[in-house]
Amino acid sequence: MRKWLPLIAVCLGAFMLLVDITIVTVALPDMAAGLGTTFADLQWVMDGYALALAALLLGAGSLADRIGRRAVYVGGLVLFAAASLACALATGPGALIAFRALQGIGGAAMFATTMALLSCAYQGRDRGVAFGVWGAVSGAAAAAGPVLGGLLTEHLSWRWIFYVNLPITVVAVLVTMRAVQESRDPRAARIDVPGMATFTLAAGALTYGLIQAGEDGWLHGATLGPLAVSAVAAVVFVLIELRTSDPMLDLSLFRNRSFTAIMIGGVLLALSAYSCLAYLSLWLQSVRGMGPVAAGLALVPMSVAAFVASALTGRFLHGASPRLTIGGGLLLVGAGALLQSLLGANSTWLTLLPGLAVTGIGVGLATPVMASAAMAQVSWQRAGMAGGALNTGRQLGNALGIALLGAIFQAGLLRVLRDGNALPDADRAAAAVSGGRAQSVIAGAAPQERAAVAHDVHAAFAAGLQDALLLASFAGLLGGVIVLALMRRPDPASDSQGHRSAAEPAAATAAGTS
Repeated sequence: MRKWLPLIAVCLGAFMLLVDITIVTVALPDMAAGLGTTFADLQWVMDGYALALAALLLGAGSLADRIGRRAVYVGGLVLFAAASLACALATGPGALIAFRALQGIGGAAMFATTMALLSCAYQGRDRGVAFGVWGAVSGAAAAAGPVLGGLLTEHLSWRWIFYVNLPITVVAVLVTMRAVQESRDPRAARIDVPGMATFTLAAGALTYGLIQAGEDGWLHGATLGPLAVSAVAAVVFVLIELRTSDPMLDLSLFRNRSFTAIMIGGVLLALSAYSCLAYLSLWLQSVRGMGPVAAGLALVPMSVAAFVASALTGRFLHGASPRLTIGGGLLLVGAGALLQSLLGANSTWLTLLPGLAVTGIGVGLATPVMASAAMAQVSWQRAGMAGGALNTGRQLGNALGIALLGAIFQAGLLRVLRDGNALPDADRAAAAVSGGRAQSVIAGAAPQERAAVAHDVHAAFAAGLQDALLLASFAGLLGGVIVLALMRRPDPASDSQGHRSAAEPAAATAAGTS
């Protein structure tokens, strides 16, 4: 048992940080009711965490190499726990969003160090077992998030989705301090602070602009300003990375068209598969009247299908071309989103089931080999950076997808409400409906008008979801086409230089990362 204590310590942290990506999904309507949030607030509750995780992942890895991986991992655990407590005690949406971002910083510190800690703790066969268990736990976290969030929200309150992290963190810290040895990289490069700052500004401003587009329109100053800031910051980031001797991201990696295709595929997979789940949860609860547990269970088929498909892929398609598994998986993800878009005003959760299952199968096909394929395309000295870049891209794809699909969803919902005759103040009704208060809008109508209002609300929410899911479908299909068109097998000679050994743990890295 003592031998596996480092694995337990790492799995506890990984489970928490990955669960917190999805556990919030089914709690959004209760958060909206308890804190009086707007639709933009709900988007930031999701995006604050994902953006911090994406922006700081590579930088946290560099910091851990310099000052110690165990120290950074424990620091991440403590920050994650403190931020979780603050989230649970938050009395307004602004505080909740800020503390969710702090959670993401702690999550980045944990996520960036887990693979290195396992690599230092185990060798040979034990290392393979450890990575396999870590991948299985990570996959289980994605499936457990909506169900666990539903149980805690329905039987206690939404605040308990954050309180539950505290005892787990205490155990993880104690086990880590007792069983995990400190390790560093004596040749670690300096931390690219300017690169981190400009990348964070570019990603944050882009997300802010997309969310404002849903609130104010695409041509409003509150939208165009942040988008312009994002573009400038992105250009500055590229210039910094080209000129610095120790870049956070070596842009020469993108000269390899296969690596570029995988990176694009990773971003679009996250956008297509995961970014609409929050809006589906709002539909299931605030429009269809399901409870948090039922809504969580309704979304589980995607995670279960992904877990099963991932296991079968590893067993039966181990020698298949990554180009086919990644590209084919993305095409299935796009097809699954297209099937989900068939929902209508009178649809139930059963309408989503085929699309969620197909999406899950696509995720299970593409994800397990994506990181190892990316790392196999670069020199072994850049394998860690390549894997970290892919994880960053996937988290960024999820964050940008939540913002972009949210803007498309709001536009579709508002369009239908304005075309209807039941609600005289369509803009105000749209804000309430998108913010998770559809039932209050219906209940507030005069008795003789309630049926017409309910029809318009149901039709508008369905129309918004259809538009968002169609865009998600396009993203998945586009990603599949790009991977199939651009990706090629790595040079066999390069594998003999160390790619294969570097890629070995990467399949586990991809297994549970949403």
